[in-house]
Order: sequence, then structure tokens, then C-alpha cells
Amino acid sequence: MDDKDILARVDTLVTEERALRERSVGQGLKEEERTRLIEVEVSLDQCWDLLRQRRARSEFGGNPDEATLRPAPEVEGYEG
Repeated sequence: MDDKDILARVDTLVTEERALRERSVGQGLKEEERTRLIEVEVSLDQCWDLLRQRRARSEFGGNPDEATLRPAPEVEGYEG
């Protein structure tokens, strides 16, 4: 996946996240929608992390294609 693909995925996830959040304000979310919202948030964090890895590798002369999608617990547990 290149930067363009990652950003397209981010755009899709952000659209879905917004729709779920808007729905939650008016009528609340069903259990499966709450679960999906959490999944979307985690996927977004993973995409942003992958993009940061790719850009760092490029900036410092590495191969951005060697960046990997890290597991959710690793990305979610990061304390910047």
C-alpha cells in the first residue's frame, strides 16, 4: 500500500466514523454500530501510524515499502 492508498483508506474510514457519530447524537447507536465505531477508530490509528512510518523511512533514506501495519494493541498502546 502506498501513501495514496493509505490516504484513500483514511478518507473512507473518516466518512464512516462521521456517519456513525452523527447517528449516535440523534438516536444512539446499536451495539454492533458501537463495535464498528471502535473498529473504525482503531483502523484509523493504524493507517496514520503506517503513514508516519512510511514518511519517516523516506525522510531518512529508507524504503517506505518496508513499513508494516502494526497490530492494534501496539498502536493503541502508544504513549507519545
